[in-house]
Parts: sequence; C-alpha cells; structure tokens
Amino acid sequence: METPTSTRRSLLVLFAGIVGFVAILTWWVGYALPLVIFAIIFMVMAHEFGHFITAKRAGMKVTDFFVGFGPVLWSTTIGETRYGVRAILAGGYVKVPGMMWSETVAPEDEKRTYRSASYPRKALFASAGSLMHVIMALVLAYAALTLVGSPSNHVDVSGFTKWQGRTQNAAQMAGLKRGDQIVAINGHQVTSDTQLSKAVSESSGKTVTLLVDRAGRDVTLHATPIDGRTLKSGGQPVATGKKAHGYLGVELNNPKVKATWYGAIPRSFTEVTSLIGTAARAMVHVFSPGDFSSLFHQIASPAAASNPHNQLTRPSSIVGVARIAVQSTSTGLGFLLILFMALNIFVGLLNILPMLPLDGGYVAIATYERIRSRRGLRYHADVNKMIPFAYAFMTVLLVLFACTVFLDIAHPIANQFQ
Repeated sequence: METPTSTRRSLLVLFAGIVGFVAILTWWVGYALPLVIFAIIFMVMAHEFGHFITAKRAGMKVTDFFVGFGPVLWSTTIGETRYGVRAILAGGYVKVPGMMWSETVAPEDEKRTYRSASYPRKALFASAGSLMHVIMALVLAYAALTLVGSPSNHVDVSGFTKWQGRTQNAAQMAGLKRGDQIVAINGHQVTSDTQLSKAVSESSGKTVTLLVDRAGRDVTLHATPIDGRTLKSGGQPVATGKKAHGYLGVELNNPKVKATWYGAIPRSFTEVTSLIGTAARAMVHVFSPGDFSSLFHQIASPAAASNPHNQLTRPSSIVGVARIAVQSTSTGLGFLLILFMALNIFVGLLNILPMLPLDGGYVAIATYERIRSRRGLRYHADVNKMIPFAYAFMTVLLVLFACTVFLDIAHPIANQFQ
C-alpha cells in the first residue's frame, strides 16, 4: 500500500514529466499545439469529473478515475479511489460498481452501487458528463462575449480595392469614403458584411441605393456593382465562373462589440441553445447514409476529398479539429473559443444518445427500468439483449472515426485563416 510520502513523490514525478513534455513540445512546434492538446484533455477530464462528483454526492462508491484507456502508466490510491493515467489518451473513465445487474459486488458495497441508487441519482450520474459539456460551453460563450465580443449590427468601410486599368472602382465612383458606415442597401437594413456582400453580388450591372452614416450624418449614394469576371486585381481575375458576381471594390469591417458582464449571461444561454439546435441537425446529417456514402467517395477519390465544398461540409475527427484550432490561433482568441464551444456541444450531444456504451444508453436503461417498476418491485432490464445493438452502433462509430481520421491526415482541410 502506498504511503502519503510515496503518493506525493509519484505526483511530483508525473507533474515534472508533463511539464517537461509540454516544454519540449512548445519549443518544437510553438505554443498553439500544446495549448490545444491541453484544452482537449481538460475537456475530457471535466466530463469525467462530472460523473465523479455526482457519484460522490449521491453516495456511490467510485473505485477508479483514469485519464485514457489501455495499460496503466501511473496510478495512486487516495481513500477508496484509484487515480491514474493509461497509455491511450483517447478519453477517460470513472468506474462505479454495479453498472450492470449481473456484476458481482461485495455485500458491504451493495448499498453504494449504481444499481442500488434511486432513478434520479442514476440519471444525473449518467448524464453528468454531457451536462459538464453544456456548462463548459456556457463558460466559453461568456468568455467570447465579454473578452472578444460579437459582430456589431453595422458595417464600416475600411478601404478600397484597386482595379487594374481603372483610376477608381465602383465604390469610389459612387462617393463612398473610408470610415463610412453602411446602414442600408435598397431600403434593407445592413447588419453584417456577409449580408451586404450577398446583396451586391446579386446586383451586377444594376444600380443599388446605399444609405450611409458619415460622421453622424445620413448620406444617400447610388452605386453600380461591376461583374467581377471583367475585372482584375493584382494580376488575377476578381471572379470566375459562368454566373455574374457584382463587386463594388470596397473593403468592409464588421467591428466586434464586447458585452457587459451582466448582459453576457442571458446571451450566453441564447448562444448555447442556438448551437445545440445546430449541432443536433448536423448530427442527423453525420449519421445519414448520404454522408457515409460521401465519406467513402472522398476516400476513394482524392479529387473529391480536395474539393473545397466537400472539405467544408464533411465531419472532422479530433485530428482535424486540433489542426483547425491551431490554425485559428493566428486570428486571435475569438474563433478558438467558438470552436471549443461547438466541440463541447457536439461531444455532449453524442454522449447522450440513447445507446450503449454511451452515457445516454445508461439513462435510457434507467428510465425504462423506472417505467416498468412497480411499488415494492424494481424491474431489472436484461442488458444482454442490447449488446448486439451496442456492437452495431460501435461499428458505425469506428467506421466514422476511421474515415474522418484518414481524410484529415491524407487530405487535410485547407487553411481558412491565411
């Protein structure tokens, strides 16, 4: 049995090893990759901590709290729980006796098993990991709103594009000036640079009316977007393709506005709620036969895998997410916070799917047992009947994991931040 002294020594050795590894990695590749790796590991351990703390509060016995799977690299026992690190850092787990009715447990521990807990405690313990992801997403949303800010509802003119063979572009000919704030186009309020660009693109050769705020004074201007296929900038065509794309030649700035500490609280819930809906719809597509067919096609065809549309719409593995996160650090903190907020929501939703061995599978079983139970008689579900479905589901997950990892390594998504 380990003594307190040997436990402290083991913790110091492990801590020193981690610090040394991070220092070497930082020296080798820069700060971005170690930061992203640490953030992902923290996210995984926060998920497991959710299970751990709810089990403890519910009076359950926690025998293991590990980072990773596979062979044990290091472990120590504190109280009744063994903490440690395993070789395959692809997740983590918290072990509570009695997760299955067939599991043998010492008689003195039976009262503290998962199966002996009440339904609310079972449901809370099983869903605690996903709840932690929602909490982390809320914290990230709050940080993004208060530290970075969100796009304002107005668009500023920050500069002009020089077109070859022309002394002025369409925006300058219309009278736009640097610092102008574009309020409306053709009577429609402008709230983002994307909205304005779309309206201009669809108006090639047509005169548009711009309402501009110039130093607090409203100015109405008329501009005619030029088809980008007839223009060159820096020796390259401004646009290509069969369809006309209108351009004014204006550089836009959609400035960010930081929220107050109190105003960011309700907005954080709104952002996360909206993101949960978006992630749920995306998950339906990820598991659809069409998406799997597209993944197989991209694996077989390098041209399809390199297609920009396919790269933007295909699901990413943790390899792809890490690469995008590292690339996004060049633009500042904002996108990185949004990326990890989305990752937390997606992982949380995935884990709550009602299928073993995911957390949602245990919630579903506990709920089914509660419905079938009667006063004084607890119903015990036969989990063995679900094993074939669990294997089938895990096969689908493994295929999805293998396909996305292969594509993210062999045909990585082009850097969108250059």
